[in-house]
Amino acid sequence: MYKILSGTEPSFPTLVDILDAFPEVSPAWLVMGRGTMLESEVRPAAALRAKPALSQSVVNNGGVLVVTVDKDGVDNVELVPVAAQAGYTLQHNEAVFVQDLPRYRLPHFEQGKFRAFEVAGDSMTPTLNHNDVVVCSLVDNWRLLVPDDMYVVVTAEAVMLKRIRTRITDLDAEVILHSDNPHRRPYPLDVKDIMELWRVRGYLSTFLPSAPDVTAERLWDVIEALGYDKNEVRRHLDEDATPDATL
Repeated sequence: MYKILSGTEPSFPTLVDILDAFPEVSPAWLVMGRGTMLESEVRPAAALRAKPALSQSVVNNGGVLVVTVDKDGVDNVELVPVAAQAGYTLQHNEAVFVQDLPRYRLPHFEQGKFRAFEVAGDSMTPTLNHNDVVVCSLVDNWRLLVPDDMYVVVTAEAVMLKRIRTRITDLDAEVILHSDNPHRRPYPLDVKDIMELWRVRGYLSTFLPSAPDVTAERLWDVIEALGYDKNEVRRHLDEDATPDATL
């Protein structure tokens, strides 16, 4: 029986026993009286290592990901609404900012680190619409990027939802961001300007499309049957597109 209540200062083995029995208690609070008693509200995820040399297998920004957890210590899915995205570019690694984001638990998104972003604008139509919500998983190693998949790209100036068609293998390279909207031109970005990269794994939408009269695949079949080259048609669409770098 420990004699803490009688005024006896606990020994180091006693403090270790307490932390073993109550892992949710903050060591800094128990030993030095600093911070909050419990660590269950906000915790930093394992910090990404310092920016590696290009010869190494990992290519990322070397930053730290801050996450929130529920009462059971399970990661939440934080939602970054459009109104918060300007702040997210500057405060995405600050615990207070992330803690204030709306938090959810979503079916099929329990294993891993996920974050949700609200879509603004029409750059990804017809695939996604304004006010849809994309649910994303963090990409730690940018070399593992899946070409042609959709990604949320976070820089110091914007949160963008785009397709990336080629792998990122060099921190000094340039990546081209593509929209699904044929009226938006591809957008070049220096890899070193990327702070976070999130792969879209699903989405939530209140928009229910009606049955299409002509599918995109059928339209391309007709174009080829008329003797037109698909690549040439795509080139003309890209030339008529306008620049776009928004979510």
